[in-house]
Amino acid sequence: MEQTSQVIFDKNSIEFVTVAAEYCGFIERSRGADRKTFVDTALKILPLLYLKASLIPECELMEEEPLEVFVTEDDYEGVRRAIADVLGYQDDYLEVFLPDMAYSDTPIKKCISEDLADIYQDLKDFIGVFQLGMNTSMNDALCVCKEHFAEFWGQRLVNTMRALHDVKYNATDEADQEYDY
Repeated sequence: MEQTSQVIFDKNSIEFVTVAAEYCGFIERSRGADRKTFVDTALKILPLLYLKASLIPECELMEEEPLEVFVTEDDYEGVRRAIADVLGYQDDYLEVFLPDMAYSDTPIKKCISEDLADIYQDLKDFIGVFQLGMNTSMNDALCVCKEHFAEFWGQRLVNTMRALHDVKYNATDEADQEYDY
């Protein structure tokens, strides 16, 4: 148990929990947000989230039981739809880091809203388990989140940052001229 406490109460773990909770709150407040403000905030919190996730200390699962899930399909879809509404036609981007892309003659379309909702789902489930306050479950949630970051949502995060950067700095029509910096 002492090893578990050392990992979950490590400075880097606590900082990751803090940024993950901030990200979830930001995503939950996105409905009806101004596009410029949303993109600006996302481009600030996503690099911080990436940094803090990469600093999570090494940990090992302590239980074999699956962790509790808090985000429902309706929650996920509500978050995704709210972000898609904020971004409008700028929600779509072309994916370049899929293994299938090397053999494809056509570009693969992705959505910023779906990527951000995927990250949200993983982090919200993590935060939900962490808030229960049971050290063993907290440890396992941290380990699973670190694993999912490495295998899944870390790449989505950086791909989405590229797309958001394009939304912010490469406005292409008159409607986006108000977004000029």
